[in-house]
Amino acid sequence: MTQTFIEIMDTTLRDGEQTSGVSFLPHEKLVIARKLLQDVNVDRIEVASARVSDGEKEAVSNICRWAQKAGLLDRVEVLGFVDGGVSVDWIRDCGCRNINLLTKGSKLHCESQLRKTVEEHIADIRKAVEYAHSQGIGVNVYLEDWSNGMRNSPDYVFQLVDGIRDIGIKRFMLPDTLGVLNPLECINFMRRMVKRYPEMHFDFHAHNDYDLAISNVLGAVLCGCKGIHTSVNGLGERTGNAPLSSVQAILKDHFHAKTSINEVKLNEISRLVENYSGIAVPPNKPIIGESVFTQVAGVHADGDKKNSLYCNDLLPERFGRKREYALGKNSGKANILKNLEELGLELTPEQTRRVTDRIIELGDKKQLVTQEDLPYIVSDVLKHSAPDDRVKLLSYMVSTAYGLKPMASVKLQIDDQVYEESAMGDGMYDAFVKAVKHIYRGKLGREFPWLTNYVVKIPPGGRTDALVQTSISWLYGDKHYRTHAVDADQTEAAIMATIKMLNLIENQI
Repeated sequence: MTQTFIEIMDTTLRDGEQTSGVSFLPHEKLVIARKLLQDVNVDRIEVASARVSDGEKEAVSNICRWAQKAGLLDRVEVLGFVDGGVSVDWIRDCGCRNINLLTKGSKLHCESQLRKTVEEHIADIRKAVEYAHSQGIGVNVYLEDWSNGMRNSPDYVFQLVDGIRDIGIKRFMLPDTLGVLNPLECINFMRRMVKRYPEMHFDFHAHNDYDLAISNVLGAVLCGCKGIHTSVNGLGERTGNAPLSSVQAILKDHFHAKTSINEVKLNEISRLVENYSGIAVPPNKPIIGESVFTQVAGVHADGDKKNSLYCNDLLPERFGRKREYALGKNSGKANILKNLEELGLELTPEQTRRVTDRIIELGDKKQLVTQEDLPYIVSDVLKHSAPDDRVKLLSYMVSTAYGLKPMASVKLQIDDQVYEESAMGDGMYDAFVKAVKHIYRGKLGREFPWLTNYVVKIPPGGRTDALVQTSISWLYGDKHYRTHAVDADQTEAAIMATIKMLNLIENQI
């Protein structure tokens, strides 16, 4: 059986940037574009709207300059308008060779916004397309508000398409601009388009206002749509677009379609866009959320160990991730054993029971327990079977005053040697870390781990005057570490987590 090929056009850099509060710098756009085209291997990217700003023009020019050298220029597109050729000139000057021309896909939009008849709009579109072709620019056409057009004025939609179908348009792109469709409507409308115009290439552009973007994507491809628009992490105006990772999963697993996407790179592009956009990915977001490949219930870990009973087709390895087993009050013996196995620790059944009881106790107090905490919990509970701390914080002092940079003085014992250093920083914790770096680099002649992520939050169920939980991620060589600590003081919690990290590293070198 031949698999249906579905083309993926990603619009993170255009529609995704219309997310409230998101604005990518030119160099960030270039980095994302390169990763989307080369690593994730989407078929096309829409990188901007024409005429927006000088910064946008710089970003598009940079992307097109790189794409030209990489032989990928035909996969770069820019949204443009029916504006007498101004958009075409802007796109041409940037070095781009594809315009996604925005036209009106509903009678209401055409008459109320443009104040034109469909015949006048068709004439304007034909002139715009003719001019684009004369400048060497390929044309795709958006039928803006197509979903409402099919609901309320289908004759208008068909008259518009009939009026421009013969002028060399590569793709007709059908957006659910206001996110109003449900899957049954999407199936009905797409089926009518494909039946009436079987020779045409249709793209579907979903919005997620009713949380139905992915369902509508499936409905569209079931009826013969040949291309889907996505954005990384589902970024986009209002509630966003169809997420790239979820579209890939549903097309492959539920429609058995073929795409060009390199699934193993989806987590990397998600993290990159999360960092550049400043929009955090919810931990339970399918495919890319931090918690979606974490089993919490002990019975699940037991089933996985025996015959992968609680796994589905969404295997974490597909997406460059791995399955984890949470440690907390719902952890059973199987969860504990899975994590101990990962760390190479072997305990007797009685020792495992005691460690499990301790983890459950911590979970009842709303404390997050990570795999890296296990050696400490084992040591605390059993008073052996884990090495003593090689790095001990003997004392420290941090201070801050109005108008002055915070200062820190630190005394560490590493093995049998005691070291002291002081430093100033941008904050109290920054000053502490810099003082410790001075010890490692200046007195030990060693590199200090890179801090890659720092998260402070109130433990679930806590109050603003209760404990804070600090989780810190580190990179040392090619290995990632994540440590956390809980304390009433944020700086103290961060310092405790840092000392945990140093001991983890010392005990492995």
